[in-house]
Amino acid sequence: MLQLEKRLLIGCNFQIVLLNSATNFKYKFRKFVIQIHKKIHNFMGLLKRNPFGHILFIKKWLIRIFGAMTHRRYRGFNELQIEGSEIIRNLPDNNVLFISNHQTYFADVVAMFHVFNASLSGRDDTIKNVCYLWQPKMNIYYVAAKETMQAGLLPRIMAYAGAISVERTWRAKGVDVQEKKDINPNDTENIKIALADGWVITFPQGTTKSFKPVRKGTAHIIKQHRPIVVPIVIDGFRRSFDKKGFRMKKKGILQSFIIKEPLDIDYDNDTIEEIVEKVEYAIEQHPSFLKVIPSEIIKEQEELNRLRKWEY
Repeated sequence: MLQLEKRLLIGCNFQIVLLNSATNFKYKFRKFVIQIHKKIHNFMGLLKRNPFGHILFIKKWLIRIFGAMTHRRYRGFNELQIEGSEIIRNLPDNNVLFISNHQTYFADVVAMFHVFNASLSGRDDTIKNVCYLWQPKMNIYYVAAKETMQAGLLPRIMAYAGAISVERTWRAKGVDVQEKKDINPNDTENIKIALADGWVITFPQGTTKSFKPVRKGTAHIIKQHRPIVVPIVIDGFRRSFDKKGFRMKKKGILQSFIIKEPLDIDYDNDTIEEIVEKVEYAIEQHPSFLKVIPSEIIKEQEELNRLRKWEY
């Protein structure tokens, strides 16, 4: 009888060992599966794309690299004076249209990437410490002329950071054309997609020359897609950089970057002409501003425009 009890006890212990081994194996196997799933998820995250097919991992590193390379152009060699950072932090994640006057092809946009990300990281009217670009806002886009973004390797690389390339209907190869081309429907569709995904920067005058008329296309976009419209007024970039915004002309220039409250627009009742006028006043490019600017300063700006046409 005693021997039978011993055998039963040994059998029970063996079953317990088997059960514990099976439970341990299931736990380890589940842990292994979870780790594999996480690795696959992380790998797939590296290949995640935005609505335009750009791989976000590549775009993030481009923003980080170009941001680090250009930071001292606005804080160091020159000084960027910012107003209105709190407005950026109060904006929704998408359907926001930034409108601005235009002074260089690329330096204006690069400054906006700096200011927007610095503001979102909690900095008040400063771009101190470029670490704010380690986790940049990935859904910022900017409207640019297709011929500009295709003029060389560097513009093509920068286009990957968020350019919406459009064909200008009124201008070709830097010269106004007599016969305007038809608007490419793909261009307006791409702007619609970008607004649905995030923030869009546009320069409604379509040129770096001051006090040129605002194009009605911007007003049509505002009326049709009803974005929050945030005006920005910049200055000092024309004196700091060449026309393309790649080369620095002068150091120690005080650059200004003023972010204004969103425009009050009646999307249903405002006409295209009324929206155009609001935009012109907001970015301080309405013809009435010429009346309060001395003629000497206007001539100086025209001379600066002439001298900025460097050859490459």
